[in-house]
Amino acid sequence: MAYERQVQEHLERLDQSLAKLYTLIKNGKQNKALDFLQNGEVKDRFEELQNIINISSVGNYGARGVKNTRPL
Repeated sequence: MAYERQVQEHLERLDQSLAKLYTLIKNGKQNKALDFLQNGEVKDRFEELQNIINISSVGNYGARGVKNTRPL
């Protein structure tokens, strides 16, 4: 359940950043939009979402790196 909630939160943040990017492009601020995309929020949001996905695909390991063999 926590994984779905985290993914949903990060997707919402990404959606907000993409809305800001759209506004910059719509207002004709292409240079600011490119910077926002390459070095700003959009890049950060994609990286955050990618990190969550990578962590979930690595395995179910605890804080000490030990495989969790039982449900909590």
